[in-house]
Amino acid sequence: MTVATDIAIPSSDRGQPWRVLLWLAPLTAFWIALNYWVPALPASGVPSTAGRLAIHIAIVLGLWLALERTELAPRRRLGVWLAIVVPYTLWLAIIWSAAINGVFRPGGNTPPLVPLAIFLPVIVGVPILLRSKRIGEVLDAMPASWLVGIQDVTTGLLALPVAYSLVSQSGGAVRGAIAWNIFGLLDFTIAVGIGLATSPGPFQLIVPSVPNTGLGLYPTVLIPAFAVPSSILLHVLSLRQLRRARSRRRGEA
Repeated sequence: MTVATDIAIPSSDRGQPWRVLLWLAPLTAFWIALNYWVPALPASGVPSTAGRLAIHIAIVLGLWLALERTELAPRRRLGVWLAIVVPYTLWLAIIWSAAINGVFRPGGNTPPLVPLAIFLPVIVGVPILLRSKRIGEVLDAMPASWLVGIQDVTTGLLALPVAYSLVSQSGGAVRGAIAWNIFGLLDFTIAVGIGLATSPGPFQLIVPSVPNTGLGLYPTVLIPAFAVPSSILLHVLSLRQLRRARSRRRGEA
């Protein structure tokens, strides 16, 4: 496979890269309209459930499609896929079950478990994701726009143009994607810091008389306890992918 850039897409698709992301516009509009028409919907946990499952399925499916682009034998591809998907799914199931059963409820545990849920997966996962040879092979075969396009929340507002530039292979796309990933990590750092500083516990420094108790309740707690660390890991993977792509191009120059 010739690697001229950090993106591997058929040449017939490069002329109209907007098609890759076009489906996101009506889906986003429908989701916003549905939450506006049914104000009680967000508090019900349905949007959180649907959104988290959709993202999980997209990541699992994207991993399989990326593995199909590698030169691994079919049985080896299945083994790598299961080695990633099984612990990733178990992680989601454990956090989800704990959230529903009120494990992260403020004031019910010492030390507070939300910070542990945020930082432990990052501490364990980052070294694995940065050193794994198989994951490196998957990243080399995967279009760089995939890891950018899957991101959400505040940073996701910039994800669409960044992913578009990667698909279209515009000048400076890799530098822009690296900057976007760094911005995303800083965004999460600030968000986590504010959340901990306003929530009941030893880290609360802001408005202690009006604690942010909702942060530890279902479904809101799924954001800091699972979405944040998983998104941080996706940013780390994207940065590794972009760095590998840049190194390959420099080696071919």
